[in-house]
Amino acid sequence: MVTTAMDDHPTYGTTPEMEYYDYVDTSVTPATSLALYSVTFLLGTVGNGLVIWVISCRMRKTANSVWFLNLAIADFAFCCTLPFSIVYTALGYSWPFGNVMCKMTSAISVSTMYSSIYMLAAISFDRCLNVIAAVWARNHWTVWKATVTCLIIWVLSVMLSIPYIYFRGQEHVENVTVCFYNVTIHQHFALTVSRFMLGFLIPIIFIISCYSIIAFRFCTFKHKSSYRPFRVIVAVILVFIVCWTPFHIFQMLELKLHQHSKDITQIQMIQRGISISTNIAFFNSCLNPILYVCMCKDFQKKARESILKILESAFRDELSQSWMSSRRSTTQSECAGLEQRKNSTAVTDVFLVSTV
Repeated sequence: MVTTAMDDHPTYGTTPEMEYYDYVDTSVTPATSLALYSVTFLLGTVGNGLVIWVISCRMRKTANSVWFLNLAIADFAFCCTLPFSIVYTALGYSWPFGNVMCKMTSAISVSTMYSSIYMLAAISFDRCLNVIAAVWARNHWTVWKATVTCLIIWVLSVMLSIPYIYFRGQEHVENVTVCFYNVTIHQHFALTVSRFMLGFLIPIIFIISCYSIIAFRFCTFKHKSSYRPFRVIVAVILVFIVCWTPFHIFQMLELKLHQHSKDITQIQMIQRGISISTNIAFFNSCLNPILYVCMCKDFQKKARESILKILESAFRDELSQSWMSSRRSTTQSECAGLEQRKNSTAVTDVFLVSTV
């Protein structure tokens, strides 16, 4: 048995090249997985559903709101697949939903993983533009362009999930109907490495590069600026990295172990690590709404209000003020340039940039 890509369910190889998986035990406390899946489903659907409703119905549409709306949709869609995993696990990994749903749940899981990290990369790029070219970003980076960008991200994410749809399927093994990835060693290697590179490493490097540019620009400002406007999105990115890094590490360790070791104990340890790290990665889908609420300005004061008002306030405080901040920032920069050319006094207002 082996655990592959995006779930910790036991899967069975039916080709000769997969026989080396057959002795691996992945029996990692189904009760723990059931509990985490259930909590993630409840918190994720309610939390992300509220975020979708607040942004869609209670807020003015901006590029920022488009980013966070699509991020919430990705998490919400993933959480909606968890009841299938809950039932599958509760039935002792016997799949009762048919081959189509077996493929569909895998497609949604993988595509939402890609779309989430790509949305975070797009938000980071948007923040970077608002720092280095605030006026241009405001005039050219419109709601329509943000919407088109999100559409491209979704199409790309679906395309990247196609191999998982192809290899995922339902099959009867030892009188049990399972939903698994029927792949060879080389196919498993290709899927794992491509997911790590395209769905984690490259986007994370891009995100770090964006915030490195932002930090460098802040350091060059004569009048030091506040990092406060970036706190929510930075928190979301850090939580994503913390939740998904163990998953990718154990997946890569599994590849290396199967290539160079036949030690059953080591393989079992890796499989348990994959199971635990997968649960942690899944849990990330319910955390963003909690971050939005908890990092709202004056949260202790607003805690007496309804959750809807807190969410609405969080987005309004953190998103709608960004343009005013960057607008003041641009005006001050232009004034500073004029004053320097006239050998006059320098501007004294504080330079701020985009929000979360």
